[in-house]
Amino acid sequence: MITGSYIKALPWWVTWVALAGLVTAAAGWGYVKGARSVQADWAAATAEQSSVVARVRVAQAQVTERVVTQYVDRVRTVREAGETIVREVPVYVPAQCDADGRLPAGWRVLHDAAASGQPADAARAADAQPVAPDAAAETVARNYLTCRETAEQLTALQQWVREQGRAGD
Repeated sequence: MITGSYIKALPWWVTWVALAGLVTAAAGWGYVKGARSVQADWAAATAEQSSVVARVRVAQAQVTERVVTQYVDRVRTVREAGETIVREVPVYVPAQCDADGRLPAGWRVLHDAAASGQPADAARAADAQPVAPDAAAETVARNYLTCRETAEQLTALQQWVREQGRAGD
């Protein structure tokens, strides 16, 4: 055999260097081939994720637009109804209900406490001024109007959060 005699003719260290070179070349080829494969897989996964993110963003934008439109419409309806009620205050609460035509100062203190969520302070009743019934009724009607608007805002926000979560599915 030519190969066997050729290898025997070379010094031992040349054979080992040649073998190490072959092993290194094979490992390098495998590394480069694997790196290309991993890079291609990475690029495909990145492209797919970008596509998914784009679809989710479009879906979320549509949800936002729909919820905001519904919220604006509902608040407009609530405001119109509330303003109608406020305009009717003089019909239901005449300007003069009592002899002096005003509610006692305690009513104002109690109303303010209820609106702020703080306990009523009896000492403030002595300093408070009486209030005309029509002004009191208008204030209460406007407070309820604000409350209903806030409730609609919260309902819309909750709907938006739910639908944003579903848009990513």
